[in-house]
Amino acid sequence: MSKIRRNHAPQFKAKVVIEALAGEKTIHEIAAKHQVHPNQVTQWRRQLIDQAATLFGKGAPGAEPTGDRDVLLAKIGQLTVVTLQHFNGHLVNRKPSHTILSNSVGDI
Repeated sequence: MSKIRRNHAPQFKAKVVIEALAGEKTIHEIAAKHQVHPNQVTQWRRQLIDQAATLFGKGAPGAEPTGDRDVLLAKIGQLTVVTLQHFNGHLVNRKPSHTILSNSVGDI
């Protein structure tokens, strides 16, 4: 008979890890209390410690992913250049409808 693999909610993992970090009980006591293997508690604890710096850094929740942002900025730049080339092309190829000033001094 095979065991069914349990998936734990992130809130549950956080609760267990906070207990482990508090240091009031041993890893084995915490694991027994929550009915998980001690190695699992240790693994979750290690994951939190390793990734804690990203919580306050550039990878914070709500921050824009830099890869997507760079792609979007490049696309905006490309579209701007194409639009300006198109716009300038119409200005260069268009004949002026009227002349504001003449180049000769005698006309003034």
